[in-house]
Amino acid sequence: MQPYLMLKRSLSLTFRAIGVLSLALPFTVAQADTIDPDSAAGFVSLSRKVQCSTEDASPQVFEWAGYGYARVPGERDRKLFGLMGMNIRQCGAIQDPDRGEGYRLVSREIMLYLDPETGEVMRTFDNPWTGAQNEVIHVANDPVNGRPTFGINADGSERAFEYRDVNGQYLINYEIPLFYHNAMGGNYQKYIGGTYHATEIFDFNGDLEELLDPDQSEAYPVVSWVRLAQWLPWMEMNGRAGMLYFNAMGRKLQSYDQLPELMKAEIAENYPEYTAPPPLDDARRNETSWTYMKKIIDSRAEKPAESGHH
Repeated sequence: MQPYLMLKRSLSLTFRAIGVLSLALPFTVAQADTIDPDSAAGFVSLSRKVQCSTEDASPQVFEWAGYGYARVPGERDRKLFGLMGMNIRQCGAIQDPDRGEGYRLVSREIMLYLDPETGEVMRTFDNPWTGAQNEVIHVANDPVNGRPTFGINADGSERAFEYRDVNGQYLINYEIPLFYHNAMGGNYQKYIGGTYHATEIFDFNGDLEELLDPDQSEAYPVVSWVRLAQWLPWMEMNGRAGMLYFNAMGRKLQSYDQLPELMKAEIAENYPEYTAPPPLDDARRNETSWTYMKKIIDSRAEKPAESGHH
């Protein structure tokens, strides 16, 4: 779940000057100091506050939880598993000769599939369609890095930070349709199908005063996430009709320690590197559930070949 904001502009945001007058003292005026969302610098600052921090190399953590469902034509939808996820990230400032100062985000993330009844981490999945017992491969994507983000567009225009203001809460929604070459699908997807096809939907909301306050380096939004996607590769569905949809909610945490105990225990046992984000200069290609699964399948195929040499 990697959020990079395409935001809706507030139609009702106003800036208030607060005057302080004393007849016994010289006349002074204190101006309410807020970040300007319509400026290039404001776009960068507000984006960083939501996504990470205005301070470089300051680790931030998002968490989310929800459920995953299956939809098959002619059947009732099935709740397959619970979801518990985390993303640990940091940002660093970058400079461009034409677009000025921006930032780059680096992160890694985990999402665990849970038994929908007990809440325990699933190790195997009894597939109701194939009758097989599948090994569950949890999401462990490292890295999940963002592209450089600037407050000045390629054409030189300034980029506004867009949102809606509802009763002092900022509301941000964006949709990401995905349609690209599937890492597990071979070289002829254009001709015979198999292209990866999914949609990610993110919604953010939080306190507007906190967001616009230049003295606070982070904002702490609530986030909701919906995913519409194909079967997970570890389910081994072999082209069967149907799809998955996930629905989850979470928020940015104030520290790693606020993660659920189950997640922290799983990280300590199986994913110890996920207690910190990647380095700011991380140059690796992004990992997805599909590239990660491909590595696992390929490693399984290599083991018999390796044993055959002895």
